[in-house]
Amino acid sequence: MLSEPRAGRLAAWGNALLAGLVSPDDAVVAVVGDDAVHRVEGLPGESGAVGLTLALGRLRSLGVTGLRVALPAPGHPLGLSGPPEFNARALEAEEAVVCHGAALGLVPEVFEAGPAGDVHVEVTWHCLPVREAPPADVPSLGEAERELAEALREATAVLSRLDVAGSGPVAEAALDAYRARAERGRELLAPGYPPRAVRVLELAQRVGLLVSLATEHGPGGAVSASEMAARGAALRPVERTARRALVAAYNAYVEERERGVR
Repeated sequence: MLSEPRAGRLAAWGNALLAGLVSPDDAVVAVVGDDAVHRVEGLPGESGAVGLTLALGRLRSLGVTGLRVALPAPGHPLGLSGPPEFNARALEAEEAVVCHGAALGLVPEVFEAGPAGDVHVEVTWHCLPVREAPPADVPSLGEAERELAEALREATAVLSRLDVAGSGPVAEAALDAYRARAERGRELLAPGYPPRAVRVLELAQRVGLLVSLATEHGPGGAVSASEMAARGAALRPVERTARRALVAAYNAYVEERERGVR
């Protein structure tokens, strides 16, 4: 969870565009990020893949007023509402965007192209029918913030108990990258999001960083198989809490619209 999900960028900047807070060009640049190009295929009324600018405009014309994020994992269909075909593709990609106002969803497929040393990434978003129903297991911002505070304490305690120092060059590089993102502050989300959503997203990323350091960057003091299993069992609910909070933060714009805040 060290990198921002593409579904998060698409939902956040797509919501800002739908609200008239950013231009189409600025929204597309923010969504594409370091990738080479993003295209959308399967849009109603389009025979082939189209660019993001046209796709977002078409979604608006189809009645879409907001975009939600889903970050499912095996056994945890977080943010999904069906049908099974869409859920299966979203689970394979580990992320998806679900439209509010039209029964459509978008699942990214990532391709790498080019020779070694000059590889670029292309993304195709597959537009598919979804079931219009409440998304699974998405907390409110307030619930997510409370859960994250406890999860951060739990993660810190687990890492300390298992002697995971989070040291070494790989871990230090990850920490430096996180600090650089945190210093950008409001760039964490697009214009139009409430400050609490920015705060929850930042904290969720911090918790996700701790989990990633513990699971990806060396065994620390947990050298036996039983200790590694204990670490995984202890951190699994923490990672789940962080993913739930990420979805709550990205979905805050649509949730506020539904409550009539906007």
